[in-house]
Amino acid sequence: MSPVSQPGATAPQDDDLKVLHSMGYAQQLSRRMGVFSNFAISFSIICILSGGINSLAQGTSGAGGAAIGIGWPLGCLISGVFAMAMAQISSAYPTAGGLYHWGSILGNRFTGWLTAWFNLLGLITVLGAINVGTYYFFFGAFGPALGMEDTITTRITFLAILTGLQALCNHFGIGLTAKLTDFSGYLIFATALALTIVCLIAAPSYEFVRLVTFGNYSGEAGGNVWPQVSNGWVFMLGLLLPIYTITGYDASAHTSEETHRASVSVPVGMVSSVAWSLLFGWVMLCSFVLMLPSMDEAAKQGWNVFFWAMDTQVNPAIKMALYLAIFISQVLCGLATVTSVSRMIFAFSRDGGLPFSKALASVSPTHRSPVPAIWTGATLAVLFVWGSSLVSIGETPVYTIVVSCTVIFLFFSFIIPIVLGLFTYGTPKWPHMGPWNMGRGLYSLFAILSILSMVLIFAIGIQPPNDWALYITLGFLILTAIVWFAFEARRFQGPPVGEMIIKRQAEIAATEEALNKQAES
Repeated sequence: MSPVSQPGATAPQDDDLKVLHSMGYAQQLSRRMGVFSNFAISFSIICILSGGINSLAQGTSGAGGAAIGIGWPLGCLISGVFAMAMAQISSAYPTAGGLYHWGSILGNRFTGWLTAWFNLLGLITVLGAINVGTYYFFFGAFGPALGMEDTITTRITFLAILTGLQALCNHFGIGLTAKLTDFSGYLIFATALALTIVCLIAAPSYEFVRLVTFGNYSGEAGGNVWPQVSNGWVFMLGLLLPIYTITGYDASAHTSEETHRASVSVPVGMVSSVAWSLLFGWVMLCSFVLMLPSMDEAAKQGWNVFFWAMDTQVNPAIKMALYLAIFISQVLCGLATVTSVSRMIFAFSRDGGLPFSKALASVSPTHRSPVPAIWTGATLAVLFVWGSSLVSIGETPVYTIVVSCTVIFLFFSFIIPIVLGLFTYGTPKWPHMGPWNMGRGLYSLFAILSILSMVLIFAIGIQPPNDWALYITLGFLILTAIVWFAFEARRFQGPPVGEMIIKRQAEIAATEEALNKQAES
């Protein structure tokens, strides 16, 4: 079949199209991303300047310096084993909404459907959480000068405008989005390096031993970021800082159909985004810990530790310049997350997995972007934050409770296809590795490490004050079981397989030709 969707396509594009067609899908999205762009979109969502700064108190008000010096690389490696295992699968099956397809192809309709819902709910709520974090960073950095008050109205208005702008950029196609996320990748590198240098210059002394010194700042000593727990548990809880920051690398898989040489570029993008985030995040946060005038005083600041340290140690003009760069990086982090959410919605809807699937799976012939999916994901994220902020369980807003378990949802969506791959490689479901090939032995090792890491992440993630995450996760599993057996088991067919793929070839050609004609008219 000729690759009608990309006139003048190069040989690598021909190969990409052949792979996509062999899986039963038309090239509706535009392939305009190279290996750096694919890396940059995951690197932008991980964004060490977002999670690494906004959640910094999980470490400084936990085990103190050791939470950064030892905990950061350890937590990144725990999270990174998922990226290694997923990278291998992505090389064999490079499609938009990759996790959903992997769960379906390596398992069955149910495992694919369950993976999709875990990933989709995680992405939507994480998008909301990222932009709420951006709001609070803006409020802490610029709010006092602007006379801002933190009210629900102010927060939701800010969030709606910000998320709307991110969706608008995505609306105009992957070309603009890739340019912005490429810039974001460079900006994160440059800002992290600048912040590192500023912290080292402002440091009163270089007490490197602080980076391996264990403390216990749980309870009042740490501004009540964590409840009072033992020394061992306070270090384990601090691992949530790097583990929860180093997520989002699945964006490389979600944009597979927009990436050249996807079978190689996608796994490289996933693994390298984690590796560079580990390195630059570690150096940046270690320099921040060295800058602190006192670890005890820093811990007492709780969630305000970053602004307290910058106000105390850094020149005001330099501080504001850094704040601006960090804020822009956080905005672009949200923009990349909108891309990831929308591709998941598009891919799941393409196979009839969501209500109004036909509309949600449509692609703009002008911009070659899934416009309905983009605006639906953005709208749901804002509505989630607004609705969950109005309701509380006891004294805790539902928003806080739900966000505490959404990353657990994401890791569940990662582990399902990884486990399936462990048992199906070498069978007709997964007959051979893709061109990015670590070998069966290493894949099995990373798959087993991922299972052990999932157990650890879940055990840590449901500890107080996040104990409600256990009940939410169990409730979600019960609800999904009811929905599946009552409705979806008979209705949902999953991605095309076998004879269905062959029958779709004429439809694929017609779809691609129609899009090209509409784009040219």
